[in-house]
Amino acid sequence: MIMGKSNRARRFKPVGFTPTPAVKPPAEPGDQEDNESLQAEDLLQKLQNPCPEVREFACASISKLVEQKQVIPSLLQRDAVRCLGPLLLDKCMSVRETAAGALRNLSTCGGFEVCDDMVTRDIMTPLVALLRECSTGLDANLEPVKSKDGSKNYIEDIANQAINILWNVCESNSKALSIFNKENCVDIVIRCLSKFQGNMELALSAAYCLQTVTEDNPDLLASFGASSLRTLENMLSTSPTTMEMRLLQTLIAGTVWNLKERIPPCSQAESINAILRILSEVLVLDAGQFIVQMKKAESLRLSTSAAEAEAEEAAAILEEATLNEEDRMMDGAVKEHRSTEFSDLNPASKEEFGQASYLLVAQKSALEMIVNMCCSDDPSDDEWEELSSSDESELCMEKAVTDGGGQLMSPLCLSAEIHSALLNHFIPKKVLEKTHFPNGEALQTCRQTAAWKPLITKMYSVQHRALTCLHNIISMLDMESLGGKSALQELSQHLSELVFTETDVPRRDEFLEAVSSAVRALLQTMASKGIPQCMTPEQVMGFCEACVSSNNTSTRVNAVSIIGITGSVLAKSDNTAEKLKLIGNVLLGIAANDSSLVVSGGALDALFDVFADGEEAEKAAVEINLLQALKKVQPAFKSKIRKEGRENYTTDQLCVLDNVRTNLRRFLSYLETVKKTHKK
Repeated sequence: MIMGKSNRARRFKPVGFTPTPAVKPPAEPGDQEDNESLQAEDLLQKLQNPCPEVREFACASISKLVEQKQVIPSLLQRDAVRCLGPLLLDKCMSVRETAAGALRNLSTCGGFEVCDDMVTRDIMTPLVALLRECSTGLDANLEPVKSKDGSKNYIEDIANQAINILWNVCESNSKALSIFNKENCVDIVIRCLSKFQGNMELALSAAYCLQTVTEDNPDLLASFGASSLRTLENMLSTSPTTMEMRLLQTLIAGTVWNLKERIPPCSQAESINAILRILSEVLVLDAGQFIVQMKKAESLRLSTSAAEAEAEEAAAILEEATLNEEDRMMDGAVKEHRSTEFSDLNPASKEEFGQASYLLVAQKSALEMIVNMCCSDDPSDDEWEELSSSDESELCMEKAVTDGGGQLMSPLCLSAEIHSALLNHFIPKKVLEKTHFPNGEALQTCRQTAAWKPLITKMYSVQHRALTCLHNIISMLDMESLGGKSALQELSQHLSELVFTETDVPRRDEFLEAVSSAVRALLQTMASKGIPQCMTPEQVMGFCEACVSSNNTSTRVNAVSIIGITGSVLAKSDNTAEKLKLIGNVLLGIAANDSSLVVSGGALDALFDVFADGEEAEKAAVEINLLQALKKVQPAFKSKIRKEGRENYTTDQLCVLDNVRTNLRRFLSYLETVKKTHKK
């Protein structure tokens, strides 16, 4: 879940592997589980077979079987991890590779819980031993271990699978990460990374892994060697010639950012500039235009290949007429083989699609990095990032002191180096450009070819990340850095168009969360500077109605905050009581009925802001009977905090909720005074 200021980048799986559900034959409901159980048991028994071909077959079958997630528990119950683990060091290279592939798929399809189980069953011992052997085998001075036909480099292929297992288990399990540190696995990963010129797939897997293990890992940072850091910095300075290289550099930039504490102070500004240069170069590219160009290039290549094949076929037919019967039979076999090769190459040739995909993934990764650069150092992942606008309670003040983190309401700020680098590389402008809906021609191009349709989701993901990134940039930069009053008004118009444009957007909840986050930050900034914005109160309420009905808690929190900001502005104007009454009733309904305490608390906090002061606000408060309504909400809210808050919410969230509870009591006293005044 992306959470505004406190958001942290989310890992996504390697481009090289996307599990797809296997097609299963129909089975009787009662027999299905038994069949899967028998199949799992049979394959695990085959892993012990003395014949390497049988072991390889069993590993490959398990690798495919785990894509059916319901089978995984059956495999784990039969100790599949301990059965597969020793095969990572099998004498037969093809068995090693398929065993590593099975464990990789198991860790990918099974998720965090399965990764934890794998570590518990000691997968790290054979995995580290395998990686050490691979590291030695990757030495440039050694002859590579290849398959009989020379088409495979076994060491590199096995290393790629092993690095992916390492990546998955280290992300989910602290013990695995501790072993990674202790065994100095970082040197092995760096060696895999350095093979980028000959094996980009291996290098990308290593880059993903390295970015994961360097995040929030002080033990590793303390031992990260200067030579390894130089290797990363040298790769950042390499001129990219492909989109794979751009993605690789983006991931390495993320790793260097994680390692910034290891960079000497005198070099930090230079390193931050190098990182943002990489991100800037990725974001400046027009992905929509690139997709259209790549699709045209693919079509041209395939049509050219088809024409060449037809010419070869015609020449073969002409030649066939002069051959005798035996020659014709032999030539027919050759032609059939050639035809098969050509048909096999067509679907396998994904060069253009791959380049487009790599660019979109690189842009998404770059935006996630900028999100994290432009956020507070608080590592919590709260859904409600800020304290209410009212005074802090004693509990919150005490926590701020004991945690040594300063006041929770301390303003967000960026270091001078990051601030300068963001502006020097025009990052705010480039992020804004990515918030637009994807290029229409690119969308149409992808819709016309089934193989290209996955790019549609990737295009929208880039937009969603850009909107979240925009939220953080608005929250962190001052008005002048954002371009001044006119730029903020233009941005307001742009976000209004995004909100009210009808379009078929995948993952509507993700879009609403991202765009509401950006709107919230912008309205807050404009309100604090007294700048009029383009969305009318009626439009705001219409937009928030869609947000409030979302299943996403962060979206609903954003919605009540947006309503509160709008109401606060209206409360300072004349003849707005009717609109304030509408806003008050909406917020009361949310405060009383939302299933999340965080959202209810946000709605109450918004009510405090809207009705805290002003004649119009006082008039509206009396007319909607706000005092009596809040008196009904108060006991239920307090009871809910006592009953479920301690278990379902973080310490920081409970601190905020306690603050709201305290301020609710004070606000009721204020409303009593308002009521008495209006009676007179």
